[in-house]
Amino acid sequence: MLTLIVAIILLQIIRTSFSGPGLERFEGKLEEVGFFRNENNTGPVLRVYAVKVIEADRETMRAFADAQPHTKYGRTLVFFFSDQIPEKVELAPVEPYFPQEYLPLLLAKFEKTPMGEGRFEVVQP
Repeated sequence: MLTLIVAIILLQIIRTSFSGPGLERFEGKLEEVGFFRNENNTGPVLRVYAVKVIEADRETMRAFADAQPHTKYGRTLVFFFSDQIPEKVELAPVEPYFPQEYLPLLLAKFEKTPMGEGRFEVVQP
């Protein structure tokens, strides 16, 4: 009987894990156009994303940023640009992280701090 209960609980956990919403819910609204990750696997990991906003609102951008991976004591940065941004953006490991010619196209930015706190800031409405 105990084995049956454990098996049911295990199946429920697996089903719940795979049935949750994924990044496909952002298709047609947001498109990743750049990504950088430092190669530091023993210390803080830095992830930087550049995202083209096709059709999204603040809540969608925040949900997308929150869905990105984060490593304890690392930083995750997501920069949201208007749809005028090119298809590929070269990102760097140091500020300003992206070419400054794209600054006028920046709509919002998100940072997940080393302690996991998310900070979302709208730059342009």
